[in-house]
Amino acid sequence: MPRIRSAIHSLQVRLILSFVLVILVAIGAVFLFVRQQAISEFRSYEQSLNQARQNYIVRILSNYYAGTGTWTGIQPYVNQIGTLYDWHIVVTDNSGDVVADSQSSLTGQAYVTKVTGQSITGIAPPGFPAPTFGTLYTEPLPGATSTVSLGGPIVANLLWGGAIAILLAVFLTFLLAQMMISPVRALTAATKKLGKGELSARVQTKDKGELGDLAAAFNSMADDLERNEKMRRNMIADTAHELRTPLSNIKGYLEAIQDGIVEPDAAIIKSLNEEATLLSRLTDDLQDLAMADAGVLKLNKQPQDIGEIIKQSVSSVAANVNAKGVILQTDCPATLTPCDVDAQRITQVLYNLINNAIIHTPFGGVITVKATQTGHETAISVSDTGEGIPAEDLPFIFERFYRVDKSRSRATGGHGLGLTIARRLVEAHGGTITAQSEPGKGSTFTFTLPCIVV
Repeated sequence: MPRIRSAIHSLQVRLILSFVLVILVAIGAVFLFVRQQAISEFRSYEQSLNQARQNYIVRILSNYYAGTGTWTGIQPYVNQIGTLYDWHIVVTDNSGDVVADSQSSLTGQAYVTKVTGQSITGIAPPGFPAPTFGTLYTEPLPGATSTVSLGGPIVANLLWGGAIAILLAVFLTFLLAQMMISPVRALTAATKKLGKGELSARVQTKDKGELGDLAAAFNSMADDLERNEKMRRNMIADTAHELRTPLSNIKGYLEAIQDGIVEPDAAIIKSLNEEATLLSRLTDDLQDLAMADAGVLKLNKQPQDIGEIIKQSVSSVAANVNAKGVILQTDCPATLTPCDVDAQRITQVLYNLINNAIIHTPFGGVITVKATQTGHETAISVSDTGEGIPAEDLPFIFERFYRVDKSRSRATGGHGLGLTIARRLVEAHGGTITAQSEPGKGSTFTFTLPCIVV
């Protein structure tokens, strides 16, 4: 029973049944129409044929009477004609008496009937009325073969043709249903695999229509899921790595102090504090990133002077600039339309971008922070003259924990979340962030912020 129910609810079975029902209705309608039309045409033909036969008999009788001047001897002819056409033929004279009867039962009697007869007339000179010799009455004998009955074979042929058409239609419908269901089955199988964690499952189909588009959309979704799962695993691994390093350092120092190997002097305490600060910053960054991904990042937006935010950000990294020996310069118009932003978050974006530029710019290099206004948005760019970013790495630099330097050394680039957080913060403000770079010549990071429309 479950298999029967499953078969009944199968899309393929329902398609076949639907097509068969439509075909049956169509063929039934055609059959009824053709049958009625055929019977109508045969009846019309029978009436025309009977009329032609009556006219022929009238001509024979008229010629006979015109030639003999009497109805005597006409009986054998009437008998032959009645047998030929399978009719009951009665001929009366002008007084209504039967002069010939193909069944020889009414001869000499007055003929009483409700059937209208056909006058037997002769030929008259022009301008004179034609003489009437008598009247002809005809009707088919009981059980006589009717021309309409010839429609019987046609009806049978229609039935056979309809049956063959239904069989062919069912066969073609089955093939069509197979072609339509095949991508759906492939999609169902791939979906089940995907649900079980087989993220490599894909749908292979050559369909160019809507089902092909659905398969392509599924494959795209599967690609995104596989990529996101890979990024999730990488993020977990990278997070564990980033947490492990400072924790290992702190644990090592504490064990050394506990064992009396080292003294807890100011240098050790400073080192422990740096490792704790690194852990705190990493935790804060992960929290900010999680809140941004969840769409719950709170922004304290107020009208702000972007030029002033840039000055404060540049001042906050002055020590790093001096230690690295690079030149940091700004290029901002005297007046910029205020932007409705969270000053602390935009400062965080600038801090990440400028520090990233400091790390990758050699001694004596130049870093430029520039602001321009176009229409209803302000663009802020951070350019450096560092080593640049390889073209194959450029599309991925805003991803979590992605480093161009695969050595994973903090000396070459923090924990790999700065650019990701910068992108999330900019997008939370309704802006965009992009990167351009040329290896050996430097990089430029540009982000936009919508201005306050007055």
